Amino acid sequence: MTRTLNDVAPGEEVTLKTYHEGGDLELRRHLLGMGFVKGSKIKVERVAPLGDPVKLRIKGYSVCLRKEEAKYIEVQ
Repeated sequence: MTRTLNDVAPGEEVTLKTYHEGGDLELRRHLLGMGFVKGSKIKVERVAPLGDPVKLRIKGYSVCLRKEEAKYIEVQ
């Protein structure tokens, strides 16, 4: 079963596996530049009360992503 970043529960740590086709290419390039590379550890810190956005911790800093963006990032 394929698991994406928007399926991860708060407090859980996962490893970035790959990007799915269909996502925004510019966003993918931006995320790669911020350290969202294969093998990176990502911890879901918080989810907003209405479920969007998601606050993530990667490489020592926090990033917020929309669920729509996170659904294209496959994790394990």
